Parts: sequence; C-alpha cells; structure tokens
Amino acid sequence: MRFFKDLSLSAFSAGFVAVLVGFTSSVAIVFQAALAFKAAPELITSWMWALGLGMGLCTLLPSLWLRKPVMVAWSTPGAAVLATAGLAGGFSMAEAVGAFMLCALLITLCGVTGWFERVMNRLPMAIASGLLAGVLTRFGLQAFMAAQSNMLLVLTMLATYLLGKRYASRYAVPLTLLVAIVFVAATSGFSGAGISLGLARPVFTAPVFTLGAAVSLALPLFVVTMASQNLPGVAVIRATGYGGAANGGTGVGIPVSKIITLTGLATLLLAPFGAFALNFSAITAAICMGSEAHPDPERRYTAAVSCGAIYVLIGLFGAAITGVLTAFPKELIAAIAGLALLGTIGGALATAVRDDLHREAAIITFLVTLSGVVIAGVGSAFWGVLAGTLALFVQQYGKSHFSEHRTP
Repeated sequence: MRFFKDLSLSAFSAGFVAVLVGFTSSVAIVFQAALAFKAAPELITSWMWALGLGMGLCTLLPSLWLRKPVMVAWSTPGAAVLATAGLAGGFSMAEAVGAFMLCALLITLCGVTGWFERVMNRLPMAIASGLLAGVLTRFGLQAFMAAQSNMLLVLTMLATYLLGKRYASRYAVPLTLLVAIVFVAATSGFSGAGISLGLARPVFTAPVFTLGAAVSLALPLFVVTMASQNLPGVAVIRATGYGGAANGGTGVGIPVSKIITLTGLATLLLAPFGAFALNFSAITAAICMGSEAHPDPERRYTAAVSCGAIYVLIGLFGAAITGVLTAFPKELIAAIAGLALLGTIGGALATAVRDDLHREAAIITFLVTLSGVVIAGVGSAFWGVLAGTLALFVQQYGKSHFSEHRTP
C-alpha cells in the first residue's frame, strides 16, 4: 500500500518515458541480433518475452523491496556485438544460447565476488560524474538536433517544458509528453508500426557450447556489457546519491554486487528463451533517479517500479506493445529524452568540475565519453573512465593530498 501512497504522476511519467526511450531507441538492434542467428518470427517474439520479463522483474521487485530505484535493461552494445559477430561467424541459435549462458555465468561471478563494485568504489566522484555527463549529453544534443527534421514539434515541446518548469515544475515532463502526443496526433499522426494482439509465447532453445562461440560471442558480450553498461550504470547510481553514505549519498545505497548477481542469474535462467544479457541501465536510470521523477529521493523508486511493470507488459504482450511504442516519431522520443535529462546533465557537470583537484581529469572523462569512440568493440564509457583515471594518476600520484581527496 505504501507504493500507491508514494506513487505520483511525475514518477509514473518518468517510468513511461524511460521505457519509451530505452525500448524504442534500441529494439531494432535487438531484432538485428536475433536475425543474425537466423531467428524465425516466433523466436524473435520469444526474445521480447524473455527480455521484457527479465528487465521488468529485475527492476520491479528489487525497487519495491529496497524502496530504491533499481533500473535494469538489456545490453544494447551487447546486441550490436551479437548482430555483427553472429553474421560473421555463422553461429546457430543453439550456439548463441550457449554463449549467452557463459556470459551470464561471468556476470554472476562478478557479482558474487564483488570485485566490480570494489573497483567502482575507488573511482572519484568527479570522474563518475564526468562519465555520467558524457553519456547523457549525447541525448541532450539529439533532442535539439531533432529540430532539423521536425522543428515545430521540438519547439512546441521545448516551450511546453520551459513553461511547465516555471508554473508546475514537478509535472513539466509529463505535460511536455502529453502536449507532444496531442501535437503528433493532430498533425502527422502515428504510423509505421502494426499492432498484433495476443500473448507472447516463449520458445525454448537447448544450448550448445562451442569454443568458437565462447570466444567470438560470450567474451565480447561480457566485456561490452560490463564496460559499456554496468560501468556507467553504477556511475549513475553514485552520481544521483543512491550509492550509500560511503559514496557521497545518504543512508544505505543500492547493493550493486547483489543486483549484478541477480542480473546474471536472471540472464542464465532466461537465456534459452532469448535473454542475451541483462545489466544496470544508465540512460533510463538517470530519468528515473533524477529530480524530474520526484523531488523526494525516497519516492523515486515508484518510477522504477512503473518502468518495470511496463517492461513486464512488453514481455507478455510483446507484439502489441512493440507496435504501440515504435509508432512514436523518432523526433518525439529524442526530444523527450533530452528534456527529461537536462537536470541530471546539469547536476553531473556541476559535480564533475566542482573540485579543482579532479577537474581536468573529470573533463577528460567527459569529453572522451561524449566522443562516442569505440576501440576493440568497447564503447567510449570505458575509455572515458580509463583516460580520466590515467590523467588523475599522472597529475596527483605521489602528492600527499591525493589520497586525502580520493573517494573511499
């Protein structure tokens, strides 16, 4: 009953926007990954079932239990790796499932041992904030770049958002989304996707374990999931104050290692049905963990629960929900994502440059992450943290005040 007491329009709207942004921006890549292994239509539907239930339950249940916004998503860069490696290697769906399970075991191992969390706990807050700002700023830029193809829609949304921030700050994002939907319905309309009613049916694929799939699929999937998804995901948790008192937050934070273990076990269980990798989210987490979701950090968990519930519906009614969500114009999705993240981007940048001691390293982290560079299949989030950490090491190693200012 407390959930319904804590739930608000702004929190539910943040959950819906998170699904809208996270799902529609990458579902095509997931489809490409499935097709790379010659998946039939019923197998693609099974992938949506497994991923929807996996993301939904791993988000909904921990958020309700902890009353913290725990946000789990599929690995978008992992799907891109699978789409490329699957076509190049000619692997079967059974071999792919075997690789998914091996990746899941490695993720679970990271969670059980706690080594990933320990590494993240030694990352200075300025670098974590620079990483977060770099990841999110691309979405802020895309919001205004969308004006090139639909200027009137973007300007209408921007005007609504600014007026909403002035007169009804808490409801600025849901009002902007509502006005955008009405605007699209009254002008160009929603099109481009069919809606097919009916429950999604899971299809079991028995795994086959081969050395080739382990090297070409499982290991790259594991590396990009940890470096390009879990790393920025944990940075969001810390930068928004949910990392606990030891990481600059308040009270008991989100148990990172336990959630990573949960995502690994959920992936392992659902892999035969198409769940290739589940992990902490970054972009959608920033939407649900920011002040736009709710002014009170103790009530933002309801945004994550709302997001998780919608993901469960996507899993159960995959074809129908996919048709509805993909009917939204890409300009609307880009604009609402950028506007919903403005506050978090500003806060992350402010934290990144606040401390003179860490400022340059944080800016380097921000710029490398923002660049979007991909080296050896690993995304810019990892390279941004690496570049910033090296810069901090060169500048501060050996100085007596370095250890004094470092985050414990």
